[in-house]
Amino acid sequence: MVERLVSLSVGIMLSTSLLHALPEAFESQAEPHTLFAVLLGGLLTFFLLEKTAILRHSHHHEDDGHGHHHGHDKHEAGKAGWMILVGDGLHNFTDGILIAAAFLADPHLGLVTGLAIIAHEIPQEIGDFIVLLNAGFSRTRAYVYNLICSLMAVAGGILGYVMLERGTQWIPYVLVFASSGFIYIAVSDLMPQMQRRATLRETVPQVILIALGVLIVVTLTSHAHSH
Repeated sequence: MVERLVSLSVGIMLSTSLLHALPEAFESQAEPHTLFAVLLGGLLTFFLLEKTAILRHSHHHEDDGHGHHHGHDKHEAGKAGWMILVGDGLHNFTDGILIAAAFLADPHLGLVTGLAIIAHEIPQEIGDFIVLLNAGFSRTRAYVYNLICSLMAVAGGILGYVMLERGTQWIPYVLVFASSGFIYIAVSDLMPQMQRRATLRETVPQVILIALGVLIVVTLTSHAHSH
């Protein structure tokens, strides 16, 4: 089920970015060269954030010859669990701001942006839950902390709506930055996961679900383009 959601997420995230969010931003009064600079900066920012996360989550094993004391891995896993919670909370807070910006630009865009984030967050949250269990959290604690992190999106949405409603000139730039995140996650993270299953039996459902994701976005936004 999670693997199917990954394929659906790719279609939704790429079509939301390339067919709706970016055109919405470039049709505004914002300067195109500046918007492309934001797009480039966003892609590089997400690259660096991912590199930082990889470096922070790397750890040695007790039998790897590095001479770590007994219990080192358990201690390191516990730290990784808390780091995931902090990172996930900040990520959800940012998602809330992005959804608010999308709704302020166009309710249809807000809808598909929220859908894109949900499609990506479900498999990610399942993965985070498993990591927290491996880090020593009980099922109840892992669930409660994941729920608290998810509620950060509500806080980000409220703050984003209040701030961007007063500064509407920033909305195109937020949309472009959000699009850079969607594109980077889809191309750098999700698609490589799908490429690990290269058989025809696995590829056909992947292509169908990507197409379904694109179709969902096109259907939800077709009313907006008809005006």
